[in-house]
Amino acid sequence: MRSPITGDPMLVLELHEVEIDYCPETGGIWLDDGELELLLDDPEAAEHILESGRRAHGVKEAPRKCPISGHPMEKWLFGPEPGILIDRSADGHGFWFDRGELRQMLRVAEENPRTKAVIAFLNEMFPMNEPEVAESTAPAGVAKGETE
Repeated sequence: MRSPITGDPMLVLELHEVEIDYCPETGGIWLDDGELELLLDDPEAAEHILESGRRAHGVKEAPRKCPISGHPMEKWLFGPEPGILIDRSADGHGFWFDRGELRQMLRVAEENPRTKAVIAFLNEMFPMNEPEVAESTAPAGVAKGETE
């Protein structure tokens, strides 16, 4: 799978037994449809996050293409105002999170112990102040592979 930002192949990382696609150049993460629920291991917490979403209008951020279909993705806001701007596949294929956005979105359901563990894991794997990761490496202790 290719990054919707750079067009380069993304790395496949395993996070709590869920394969996520990671762009080492931008720090972005792609979650396929249903992977948020698997990642949280709590359908109610995932539903709470997803129900907080609303379509964003008049956003100046450049449109991005779904890495699966190639169609333009929709801009959605999640969480309390002002919201976290996320790219969502109009075809229902999944979500694109720019660096740090998945962590921000998960804080909406942080009272869930599994969510706290995922946030801690993301903080360890992808520190916000860390320089960009070289393409040939992945964070320590993470399974990696490349998708086409």
